Amino acid sequence: MKILLLGIGNVLYADEGIGVHFVNYIQENFEFHHPEHQFDMLDGGTLAQGLIPTLCQYDYLIVVDTVNANGVAPGEVYFFDFDNAPPEIDWQGSAHEVEMLQTLIMMEMVGDRPKTFVLGVTPTVLEPMTLGLTSQIQAAVPLMERTLFKHIDQLGFSYTRLASIDINTLIPNSYKRGLISDEEY
Repeated sequence: MKILLLGIGNVLYADEGIGVHFVNYIQENFEFHHPEHQFDMLDGGTLAQGLIPTLCQYDYLIVVDTVNANGVAPGEVYFFDFDNAPPEIDWQGSAHEVEMLQTLIMMEMVGDRPKTFVLGVTPTVLEPMTLGLTSQIQAAVPLMERTLFKHIDQLGFSYTRLASIDINTLIPNSYKRGLISDEEY
């Protein structure tokens, strides 16, 4: 089985970037092992439909993103099967959420969507040109990590900690990832 941990979000809109920041944080700090299955991680940014050729290569998808939920405080963490979203989840949030939702629905229509789970957190700030996370979202990261590892453990994976890099250390250069080598910034 091929599994993809996909971070979605716009890192230039504060809390909107949590999906990308979280996946980068996991990728820098951990390595996953399984005797038969493959585990990949990807910063999907705001590509949405542009990700379809990549996503359809996987059997299992864990999307990390912001989620809007009616009547819920910022920083609340959700983990759910995409096919059984909690009733309070409202997909009418930021523009990329609607695009990603549409992308997953289109993939389902043609039979290409992998089994999909969502690891989401309710955002506080979606201000343009704000690189970083609010304290409420930063405080949610440990619960997001525990939730992900519990699920990964249920899939039979083990992991090795490679480093102890704080998520805030990665954020200032997150928009450069994949564009230039580490030595250049």
